[in-house]
Amino acid sequence: MPEWTNPAMIGWVAAWGLALLVVLIGLLRARLQGARERPPEAAGPQPGAAPDTSPRERFRLGLAKSRDGLARRIRGALGQEDDLEALVEDLEQGLIESDVGVRTTQKLLEAVRALSASDRTEAGVRAALRTEVRALLAGDGGSTEPTGEAPWICLVVGVNGVGKTTTIGKLAARHREAGRSVLLVAGDTFRAAAIDQLSVWAERTGADIVKQEPGADPSSVVFDGVAAAVARKTDVVLIDTAGRLHTKVNLMEELKKVRRVVERQCPGAPHEVLLVLDATTGQNAISQARSFTDAVAVSGVALSKLDGSARGGMAVAIRHEVGLPIRYVGLGETAADLQPFELDSFVDGLLPGAD
Repeated sequence: MPEWTNPAMIGWVAAWGLALLVVLIGLLRARLQGARERPPEAAGPQPGAAPDTSPRERFRLGLAKSRDGLARRIRGALGQEDDLEALVEDLEQGLIESDVGVRTTQKLLEAVRALSASDRTEAGVRAALRTEVRALLAGDGGSTEPTGEAPWICLVVGVNGVGKTTTIGKLAARHREAGRSVLLVAGDTFRAAAIDQLSVWAERTGADIVKQEPGADPSSVVFDGVAAAVARKTDVVLIDTAGRLHTKVNLMEELKKVRRVVERQCPGAPHEVLLVLDATTGQNAISQARSFTDAVAVSGVALSKLDGSARGGMAVAIRHEVGLPIRYVGLGETAADLQPFELDSFVDGLLPGAD
């Protein structure tokens, strides 16, 4: 009897064939079940469709929490059109919760008080607030660009934990994408992790870096960095500094010394003193802005973590109460999410609607 007709062999083949069939049926069922559970329109970009990465869309997404909070307050106040003071009181609470600040809130509410009874609608109140916010922020043209003879030097300052080093890395990425040579100066010698973090950004963006060992004199590191930039004719120099409480006089004096070192080596520099403020810290950011401006003549603000906060009104308060222009806003985690401030995109993201 041929081997393949042996009953034992037939049974073995049949058993393996049945097992394989069971496995195939199980896989087919799982595939069909997955297809049934999948939503008809998958989240995210569809084939052939590019995601919208325009500044306007980034501002819209980044300001979503602030926008939703203000919208709820406006709608909640509208049942009191006939009682102007009640309407204003509700709006006042909403604006302060958005960290617009007391002084700035009062300025915005003047526009609402000026509305006639027939204009106290959602569209009317929104339009009045949009107009006033636009007026308070007028002149904020966003980031400054390197001009004149190289190097263009930016000194970055702020308290601990606001995201200075990350902001510098994202700025380096923007300048490199624009075709500029960049030198990073690791002036935060107090925190060893800051030097390592800046080194990673330098490698990632293709920027040069000047650094010393943790604990070195910050002014010495900055001196070496500026000297290297001048010798190499580097386009952009971004100087990291140690985070310091704005209430600590000795630390602020050290920061003044760093600025003097830059001024002596490169007349006219620093061309920008950029203060990084955390949008989630509330009105304390106003005190920080005033203290750093007094110490080192801050020329612009980068408002970080705006996407994680419902306090988008902070930008308006800083401009109105301290007089500092907003240069950049952080609207996400990636380098592209550090956006130059755009007035129209900001106003539309915070208070959408036709003017």
